[in-house]
Amino acid sequence: MKGPLFYSKILLFGEYGIIKDSKGLSIPYSFYNGALKKDDNFTKEAKASNESLKRFADYLSQIDASIVKFDTESLEQDVNSGMYFDSSIPQGYGVGSSGALVAAIYDKYAFEKITVLENLTREKLLKLKHIFSVMESFFHGSSSGLDPLNSYLSIPILINSKDNIEATGIPAQETEGKGAVFLIDSGIVGETAPMVSLFMEKMKQEGFRKMLKTQFIKHTDACVDDFLKGDIASLFRNTKQLSKIVLNNFKPMIPKQFHELWKKGIDTNAYYLKLCGSGGGGYILGFTEDIQHAKKELSDHKLEVVYNF
Repeated sequence: MKGPLFYSKILLFGEYGIIKDSKGLSIPYSFYNGALKKDDNFTKEAKASNESLKRFADYLSQIDASIVKFDTESLEQDVNSGMYFDSSIPQGYGVGSSGALVAAIYDKYAFEKITVLENLTREKLLKLKHIFSVMESFFHGSSSGLDPLNSYLSIPILINSKDNIEATGIPAQETEGKGAVFLIDSGIVGETAPMVSLFMEKMKQEGFRKMLKTQFIKHTDACVDDFLKGDIASLFRNTKQLSKIVLNNFKPMIPKQFHELWKKGIDTNAYYLKLCGSGGGGYILGFTEDIQHAKKELSDHKLEVVYNF
């Protein structure tokens, strides 16, 4: 048995801001993917995944049936006969490893599932997002449901606000373009839950709340609009501001060894770095108008290009 592939995702804009109703833009990233599998190749990873799936199956059987109903009998049978999630998606890297698993389980075991083939109205998208947030809470304590939504539909998702999301198209990539969005591997696994509680702690300070509203959300929203319109000059102006705001206000979420590199990008305009997901480790997202120049400046790090301008 091998199920369909579900891709990782990248939240280009909106990290933390979407908790407080900023815009956001999430795109599928097919470089990493995962699928449900059953075979005799029972590695240590497969065994750990199978154990985790057993606990997840128990959790799913307790979800209120008015939200979503699963074929728990088949799921339990499959898990007991050794099913696991075979994934190349790094965990704790901000690219949606649990999201892809949630999408795969929903796809295979949910009754009356909403599919990508039907007319995806806003109501259906919000219903899916709610189902996925309840499912993914098993892994994170709380979840927006966006990662699984992106993985399940494999299309870019535009978040206008908490209750207003839509499938969207993004400008076609310029394969020969010099500009790029890229990922840097921090070499550290990030944990979502502690970073989010740190953010919630900071939200208790009036100054931080004001900064979030007047600066962080303002530039995040502008970045989303610029990206979708293909206004590259304005996009880089706003991304630079965003990079500065994050360095000044979200330092604990940036791994220490990247503080200098972060500042260097802003000072030289060679690249601008931002958080990929909740930070604390995992990937760091970068934007540059000249990828070759950025590679030179960041020569100690391996860059993975995600999108070309």
